[in-house]
Amino acid sequence: MILVTGGCGFIGSNFILDWLAEHEEGVLNVDALTYAANPKTLASLADDPRYVFVRADIGDRAAIAALFAQYRPRAVVHFAAESHVDRSIHGPLAFVHTNVLGTATLLEACRAHWQGLPAAERAAFRFLHVSTDEVFGSLGPNEPRFTEASQYQPNSPYSASKAGSDHLARAYFHTYGLPVLVTNCSNNYGPRQFPEKLIPLMIVNALAGKPLPVYGDGHQVRDWLYVSDHCSAIRRVLEAGRPGELYLIGGDAETTNLDVVHTLCRLLGERRPGQDFAAQITHVADRPGHDRRYAIDFSKLERELGWRPRESFASGLARTVQWYLDHAEWVAEVQSGAYRDWVDKNYGARLGVAAS
Repeated sequence: MILVTGGCGFIGSNFILDWLAEHEEGVLNVDALTYAANPKTLASLADDPRYVFVRADIGDRAAIAALFAQYRPRAVVHFAAESHVDRSIHGPLAFVHTNVLGTATLLEACRAHWQGLPAAERAAFRFLHVSTDEVFGSLGPNEPRFTEASQYQPNSPYSASKAGSDHLARAYFHTYGLPVLVTNCSNNYGPRQFPEKLIPLMIVNALAGKPLPVYGDGHQVRDWLYVSDHCSAIRRVLEAGRPGELYLIGGDAETTNLDVVHTLCRLLGERRPGQDFAAQITHVADRPGHDRRYAIDFSKLERELGWRPRESFASGLARTVQWYLDHAEWVAEVQSGAYRDWVDKNYGARLGVAAS
């Protein structure tokens, strides 16, 4: 089987569902079940003998070592991370603890497991570290897209912690020979995303009649990647990627945040006629150090491994909106008191403040 960390989160849960839909090979899901994790997302797998869930923290060396010894996975796909820039601004140490120290602990446990494998299994073993384009910093409007050769220039506690984890993964390949693969993706969206990120937050707030908070002028540009396309790229890299290599994964869909929000309002309006969702758009004070533009050049992945995204941004966004409309119960369950407290903390002081 393969071991997936953070499999109850947004990308991890989609990856597991897609994996088991296409493979007979089993999955061991290791997740600490922090605020953004939702094991109910994988409730359909409860009776699937190929799926095993264990609640554990990747920073718990003894627990992780015991899982390697018991299940002997032939690969690790490492999603587990604190992943929201806004939260990292309010509490950076949690990001360092999970993303840097947690990844280091996982790598060390993985190295011990890998070194004890028979030669053939050791040669076939892979550790795939999932990271972000935010480690490369911010692009100007006319600069070329990020490539695997781009310089690391993280600008937030979140991206700095992910950059640290990327460097650790690379070091374990070059120092110990651990067969590591690193992927850096652009902004993901799609079903089952926790509603603190832009797209689900706008959908949830729009339907609730709440303000749609847009940072600053809303002209920040992101390259949007549908989550199932991301999962297919990870599967391909795991299957045929070269150890020690970095692979960038993008959606070829650069769009400003404001255009994303207006498109969501239009899609919701088509499905809920008579409501002017765009009237709820509210420009708020920008967040500190907000990167202006991200964009991914995934030509290496396309050239070497034959991957490119299947979903256009228009089709993917339409599917995403429909999923949230069809799963109101899921949305209600994840909007706990802790979630509401977070929204108040992050946006409460900004709402009603004119963008500078």
